[in-house]
Formats: sequence, C-alpha cells, structure tokens
Amino acid sequence: MENHAAILWFRNDLRLADNPALAAACASGLPLLCLYIHDEQAEGIRPPGGASRWRLNLGLGALAREISRCGGELHFLRGSAEDVLPRLVGKASAAKIFWNRRYGGGEIAQDKRLKARLRAQGHEVASFNGALLAEPWEIAPKNGASYKVFTPFWRALRENLSLPPPLRPPDKIPALAWPSGAPGPVALADLDLAPKSPDWARKFPDPAPGEILAQQRLHEFLEQKLGDYDAMRDRPGAEETSRLSAHLHFGEISPRQIYREADSHAGGDKFLSELGWREFSRHLFYAFPDLTWSNFNSRFDAFPWSSDETALKAWKRGATGYPVVDAGMRQLWETGWMHNRARMVCASFLTKHLLIDWREGEAWFWDTLIDADEANNVANWQWVAGCGADAAPYFRIFNPVLQGEKFDPDGAYVRRFCPELAGLPDKFIHRPWAAPAAVLAAAGVKLGETYPLPLVDHDFARRRALAAFEEISGKASF
Repeated sequence: MENHAAILWFRNDLRLADNPALAAACASGLPLLCLYIHDEQAEGIRPPGGASRWRLNLGLGALAREISRCGGELHFLRGSAEDVLPRLVGKASAAKIFWNRRYGGGEIAQDKRLKARLRAQGHEVASFNGALLAEPWEIAPKNGASYKVFTPFWRALRENLSLPPPLRPPDKIPALAWPSGAPGPVALADLDLAPKSPDWARKFPDPAPGEILAQQRLHEFLEQKLGDYDAMRDRPGAEETSRLSAHLHFGEISPRQIYREADSHAGGDKFLSELGWREFSRHLFYAFPDLTWSNFNSRFDAFPWSSDETALKAWKRGATGYPVVDAGMRQLWETGWMHNRARMVCASFLTKHLLIDWREGEAWFWDTLIDADEANNVANWQWVAGCGADAAPYFRIFNPVLQGEKFDPDGAYVRRFCPELAGLPDKFIHRPWAAPAAVLAAAGVKLGETYPLPLVDHDFARRRALAAFEEISGKASF
C-alpha cells in the first residue's frame, strides 16, 4: 500500500508532550489525521459518568487548540470505533495507524479486534504505553501471577524502573485534509458531553483543563507544596494536594513525567507512593478485569448488604448527620471532586456504618467525579469496604467524629461545605449533637431541622458491621 497518510487515534492521552503514539506518528513523516472517536456503545467499555463527560469536553477543547497551534487539526467522530475507524482508514489511504494502549478488559478486547481487522486489510498498527510507569506484564512476582499487595508491588516496580526522558511535544503536526467520502467529522459540541438542562455542573470551579495547565500545576506543587505534602496531605480543609488526578485520568500529563520530576525533589517519596497506588490499581484491573462488579475477596459475595434507599439518598445528599461525611459528599456534588481523606471516610461510612454495597457508592462516584478513573475508583472502593486487594481489614471502621477532629481540627472543611454549622465552636463542629442547647441556639443550629441528626449511632454501627463481618468469615482472619 502506498504511504499516503497516518492516523493518530487519541483516547485517554489528551496531550502532545511525552505522547509516544504522537511522537511515532510524527516521525513517520506522513501527513497526519488526528482523531477522537466518541463511542458510548462499545462492548465491555464503561461510558464516562456525567461529571467526567463535562470535564472531557473541556479537555478535548484544550487538546484541539494545542494541535491547531502546531498546524494540525483534531477531528471528532461519533459512533462505533470498530465501524468508523476501518472505513476512515480506507478512505484516507492510511498506511499506518497509531494509538496508546488501554488496559481495561473491554478496551483490550476492542483494540485486539481492531488491530486484527486493520492488519488484515494491509494497514500497519502500532500501539504504545502512554499511561503507565511500566506495563502490567513487566512487573510480576516470580511465580508469574499478579501482585495483590501494594508494598511488594511498589518495591519491585521502583527497583526495576528505568524511565527515558519525557518526549518533547512536536513543533509541527503535518495535517491531512479530511478524505473525500469518509464519514464526516462533527463539532465538539455535537458530542453532547456538556450538561444542558439542567446544567448541574454550572457551579463547578474552573477545572484548569489541558496539558499546559497540568504542567503548571505540577511545577507549582513540586516547588511550593511537596515539602509539606506528607504532613498536610490528609487535611481536606487545606489546599495541599497536587490536584493532578483529573489531568492524569484524561492523559493531559504522563505519569512518567510526574515520576521523573518528583523523584528529583527531596521529600517526594510519599507523593510518589500515591502515584504508585494509581499504578497498582491499573495493574490489578488488567489482571482482574471483572473488579468493577465482582468482589476481589469472594467471601464478601455472601455479605448481608442493606438495601436502605433512604439512607443511601441521605449519604448522596450529604445529610448523614456526621459533618465530615456530609462535607465530603457536598464537596463532591458542588465541585466534581473530593479530597482523598474525605473519600475514604465517606466510603467507609456507606459500607460499614450503613452496610450499603460498595458498588452503590462506586457508581455514585463514577457519575459525580471529574477524575473518575475506573481502575482507581473500583480498587479503592473495594479497599475501603474490606473486600479488595491489600484491603483495609474489615474491622478497621473509621470513626467519622475522630476523623474530623484529627484531619479537620479547626473545622475549616466542614464550615465551607456545611455552612449551617459554621457558627459552632471547634469543640462541637464535628459532633453538633453533643453541643449544649445554648451553644446550638447561639450558632443558629436546630438539629433535625437546619442540620440532620445522625443516621446511625457510631458505636451501634460498628458492632453491627463487625457482626456482619463475622457472619461471613466464621470468625476466621481474612
């Protein structure tokens, strides 16, 4: 086949810098057709939730602008990738197709089908690692299985990791005119990613989409906050985390660049270990693609989950009566993001105080988080629930009052997202039901009216959760 053109298929790698598929496509010397295909019907591939769709819309716009600055154009297509891509390749006389790999079960299956079909038609297909520090098959224990515990996984990865310098973004992207007779591209707005009526995301803060802002955010974090990260990262009322999660999820910055730059700074180990947990989740998801719906620990298949819809609704609304839980859930709804410590506390409360199936919480986070990464979301929900890999022991049940007092000691987080409690003194901000009537009155708080009473007593909930745990464990240690 005559080498007329190359096609670059963007998926979850919305950047120009350190993008191996883009670098290889540009190195081919062929005019390049840059694509994003919005396919919500792909078999086994989970469509993005509402908040992620909103954020994806902004990220695609930012990528399109960067490609345009380099002389190229990002084309948007809608429909089945397995139908659209082969037809387009033929119309464009494309000899080569490039993409970066994905690691979910349905994603891998789709990519294999496409590779086989395109190669059978005489096209060259090249895929690359643009999303992980190391491929899942490169980091494995001696028995050939997959790591199921984080610490040995992270040790093995760091000992064997050899990262090349990040790839520079291209100075120029040689554009190919849209081929005649090919299925027509659509405008970004026609992908219908942004909420319209009602626009529930209208109050979301500026998410700073795109790789330019991702690079800026990384450098500001490393220079200004990395030194205090270990001490301050669990304080939800402080702005001390990197806020790179959405950038990583959409591939606006590569984990390899983050690792190399953070590793060169003193005190970066704790931050790097958080990047390691992301990597661990991806490797787990590669090895166990049914984690989205199946308990990693099959003993939990018999767990007596509750189907209390009233309690589930109260949790979603941030109306549990426990201020740090409610602040977290309201932060999620109001901003599309939640601090990691709050995520753990909120997840623990749902699964252990309310005994509601972790899959209910995971589905809510999937729809409401702008950084909803399936591997991270699923692995962390199972970790908190006690049924996942390297899971927190089920008997470790977060006390939401003590969590609030320890990590939000001045109540800044609660006061921001539960303003009806703002007038309470620090002593009672995390336990308003313990405040004397005069203190409540002075703060304008009417329990059961302006702020709910606790859905469940902590001590009772803890005993009930442990009893449920023993019911499936036979008092055996997990």
